[in-house]
Amino acid sequence: MAAVGSVDVELELIGWTQTKLGDEVVVRDELDNKLLEELPTVQIEVVGGDDDGIRLDRALVDVNVYAVTRAAAIALAAQLHGLYLGELRGSATENAVFGLVSTVSRPAVRPYENTGLRRVGATYAIHSHPVS
Repeated sequence: MAAVGSVDVELELIGWTQTKLGDEVVVRDELDNKLLEELPTVQIEVVGGDDDGIRLDRALVDVNVYAVTRAAAIALAAQLHGLYLGELRGSATENAVFGLVSTVSRPAVRPYENTGLRRVGATYAIHSHPVS
């Protein structure tokens, strides 16, 4: 049996999300200086959480959407919200099985220093464990 924490939740969510959104959206963990050239972008980061010490990982995941307009960022964040709550739960990748998915902080406009884009973010609690 794989150890708890053996699933890279960020990596698995990035791949899963990219598959759902297609090539028109960049999905990544870190931002760089090319952000304005790669909009829309979804940034996925594990920001905390806990585990059961055996197999179950309960990650807190920040999902930030960057787009040219506020409306576009809100629309993409709403699409992700629906995907995570409606399709992620019970799905699997080659390495992870996703269980309970819940909203910690619903999609909302978040400030960002660069006035050339807009940011909308949400935080989710995502339970996962390694594929057996």
